[in-house]
Amino acid sequence: MSTLFVADIHLCAQEPAITAGFLHFLRARAAQALYILGDLFEVWIGDDDPNPLHHEIAVALQALTQRGIPCYFIHGNRDFLLGKRYAAACGMTLLPAQRVMQLDGLRVVILHGDTLCTDDNDYQRFRRRVHQRWLQRLFLSLPLRRRLRIADRMRANSLRANAGKTADIMDVNAQAVMTVMDDTGATVMIHGHTHRPAIHQLPGERRRAVLGAWHHQGSAIEVSNSGVVLHEFPFGG
Repeated sequence: MSTLFVADIHLCAQEPAITAGFLHFLRARAAQALYILGDLFEVWIGDDDPNPLHHEIAVALQALTQRGIPCYFIHGNRDFLLGKRYAAACGMTLLPAQRVMQLDGLRVVILHGDTLCTDDNDYQRFRRRVHQRWLQRLFLSLPLRRRLRIADRMRANSLRANAGKTADIMDVNAQAVMTVMDDTGATVMIHGHTHRPAIHQLPGERRRAVLGAWHHQGSAIEVSNSGVVLHEFPFGG
């Protein structure tokens, strides 16, 4: 049986079609395991957020695991504050930022992908800042309404900043990719973040498989004894 990978679903209450599509995907797909490689949600301000969408997704993921399909999660740049409490409600296992595994004879490294975008110096500085544990604890101690205002402002600032960047700057750096491949000995890399779905051939018969964002259709990568396949499908398919 195959192993499935998704990323960049960007669930939010304002996009009910995406939510419906993801719920259909969870109900309809059979797999050995599901790996969510970050940005499951458009924004995450704490496990204590009573957003009904969060409960709906937790119930659906719990149902998936009860069908015998384990679910694993790597944090993205949008939901890096998703914690143990919510993961337990979903029945999913939190993974470190990078994980190496053996799948169907392949050595595979998985990650969200933002750490590969090393040409985007502004973003990398921002990432280092917000991943400081003391700052995260301080943010999570704030009232929920204030956290939401801060998150909205950060998203608006990010949109303005990205509008002035070239596509190449926001894509992965080729040397950063090869460094991870060399350090891990992986023959396949799977990541999201860049929203540029493709399977790239790399030197040494290695491959980089990139997941697409769930803006207008679903995207998943399947690894099985038949190889590594990128699937794109309508939300109801």
